[in-house]
Amino acid sequence: MTIANRIPITDELIAAHGLKPDEYQRILDLIGREPSFTELGIFSAMWNEHCSYKSSKKWLRTLPTTGPRVIQGPGENAGVVDIGDGQCVVFKMESHNHPSYIEPYQGAATGVGGILRDVFTMGARPVAAMNALRFGAPDHPKTQHLVAGVVSGIGGYGNSFGVPTVGGEVNFDARYNGNILVNAFAAGIAETDAIFYSKAEGVGLPVVYLGAKTGRDGVGGATMASAEFDEATDEKRPTVQVGDPFTEKCLLEACLELMATGAVIAIQDMGAAGLTCSAVEMGAKGDLGIELDLDLVPVREERMSAYEMMLSESQERMLMVLRPEKRAQAEAIFHKWGLDFAIVGKTTDDLRFRIVHHGEEVANLPIKELGDEAPEYDRPWVAPKAAAALTGAVPQADVADTLLSLLNSPDLSSRRWVWEQYDTLIQGNSLQIPGGDAGVVRVDGHPTKALAFSSDVTPRYCEADPYEGGKQAVAECWRNITATGAEPLASTDNLNFGNPEKPEIMGQLVQAIKGIGEACTALGFPIVSGNVSLYNETLGEAIPPTPTIAGVGLIDDWHRTARIGFAGEDQTIILLGAPEGWGSHLGQSVYLRDIHGLADGPPPPVDLAHEKSVGDFVRGLIRSGATTAVHDCSDGGLAVAIAEMAMASGIGAVIDAPENAIPAFYGEDQGRYVITAGNADEVLAKARAAGVSAVVLGRTGGDTLKLGAAREIAVSALKEAHEAWFPGFMD
Repeated sequence: MTIANRIPITDELIAAHGLKPDEYQRILDLIGREPSFTELGIFSAMWNEHCSYKSSKKWLRTLPTTGPRVIQGPGENAGVVDIGDGQCVVFKMESHNHPSYIEPYQGAATGVGGILRDVFTMGARPVAAMNALRFGAPDHPKTQHLVAGVVSGIGGYGNSFGVPTVGGEVNFDARYNGNILVNAFAAGIAETDAIFYSKAEGVGLPVVYLGAKTGRDGVGGATMASAEFDEATDEKRPTVQVGDPFTEKCLLEACLELMATGAVIAIQDMGAAGLTCSAVEMGAKGDLGIELDLDLVPVREERMSAYEMMLSESQERMLMVLRPEKRAQAEAIFHKWGLDFAIVGKTTDDLRFRIVHHGEEVANLPIKELGDEAPEYDRPWVAPKAAAALTGAVPQADVADTLLSLLNSPDLSSRRWVWEQYDTLIQGNSLQIPGGDAGVVRVDGHPTKALAFSSDVTPRYCEADPYEGGKQAVAECWRNITATGAEPLASTDNLNFGNPEKPEIMGQLVQAIKGIGEACTALGFPIVSGNVSLYNETLGEAIPPTPTIAGVGLIDDWHRTARIGFAGEDQTIILLGAPEGWGSHLGQSVYLRDIHGLADGPPPPVDLAHEKSVGDFVRGLIRSGATTAVHDCSDGGLAVAIAEMAMASGIGAVIDAPENAIPAFYGEDQGRYVITAGNADEVLAKARAAGVSAVVLGRTGGDTLKLGAAREIAVSALKEAHEAWFPGFMD
């Protein structure tokens, strides 16, 4: 077989493509000859970590992915879950970490664009977005620049496209100094009988290129995202894509209009590895070959090589298998929206991936081996050492001073500076703005139905104990959704770790996945989509293990949802789900870290049966109208949770004096909710009947917060401390 190739394949070139010597030998054995330069790029794109999951596949298979409401689990562009009335929610979370560090605005913007395409490729109209952001230490010279660029990029793309950003996370840690994390989530609503998949069907059918033109931006982006950073990081700037949200909005409308015509057999967005990955995945899933003629691909730059065209990650592009009789109608729709429509190839029956450029065949490869049969590794791993239990006396501090200090800290201060740059109300269906436990969005056209969304992980817990940290990430997401009154339906994960070739890093990944799987099973919260981002290291220093979990919940009647703000004066404040006393676990707490500079002890254990019983009880209270406010306890413990409820309402509270103030107010025991009720006796009786711990903490009222024997703090002073840090940092 003669393949056009004018560039010699050297050891240096192979290494530059992220391929190990044994992987290159596997290529030689597979095709029986030296690959062309274009073929080498294709293998590099399809066999890198970002696209193939070669280090994590073995463990991802252990996760629960099915359930009574699951329509589509992992393996498609996004997961699909039934919400009744002939409708479904389509959602996924994905990383854009490396590009966002190199070029924060475009890296974050195209992360948003990519995840939105994953959703509307399946036939869903996007209704909500979230993001989980991790930055380096606030005093690091690059952090402020990265925060400004990432937040601006997310807002610039999402606001222009027209999707509300309803929630998310922002955290700071010196371990992210050289490798920030930008995890983007999107959800959309579709009809259950009109879901579109990427599996090609039929031989000799046209393969159609849709959307924007192909340029040189993002060439090699997926390979770059599968390697550690080093001193040459800035040289990778050309691998970052450039997005255009207005073109994407047109692409959304054109695709949904096209789908309604019945013209689409299969459709796939061009994300990581661009034209290569989309074509290979469509063909391999359908047990078909694909033949492409690159001379027919719309381009916006002159003299692009086959290599550049196949590996470009230019944004706002789709690939489709079309019903030929619908060609004229389909083409007219895309031209109406000002977008390219070009037949660039056809499906074949020979399981080959053929590419022609300027009349020469530049690639001819076995398509199944490229897509479904990439290398898979069972990498060696070692279980992380268990953190030693806390010993000695509990370090003391003034309760009131501590609360003000924590509310004014990088991790617990208000994120208003961030989310006010996002359009949180566009489309007119948002019922809660960011700042509560979860974002809530009405299902447009339905009189009572709504969806709740949350994203969560506590990296310091995961580092101290990846198994418990994985469990806690799931439980926290499930708890936040529950706290609105929603039934948690399903989740998506974004597993961010360092170099999996290091056994200790691989051990973190394995243990976290075990914890995630156990929690998802116990809570009936299956993983239906997700992403793995590895090699998040710079000069050998890895990020903390950060397995982000995002989830979706269903609210049958949004008139019966809960908010975190106190609803009025003279309400009884009740703590549900506490262990003996109010709380006691200070290991890995924000209190120890931020007040005393200690990262000691094991993280709080997660009792999944307890989580389920307490959460189900809280959800029942909300739906029965027995509660007037609900907030879960997490970072900062009980004191921070009560302060957040006071600040959200402007109403103060008096809290009884606990036996041991510091553990009670700042312990981070899991499975707890703070609620308020007008009829406390009713709630306490229901709790006794359900076997759920319920402790009266105090009452709402006034304009100050008094925690036990500590001095009173004006709610206005709490707000001032809480709102001051972020604007001051970014000024």
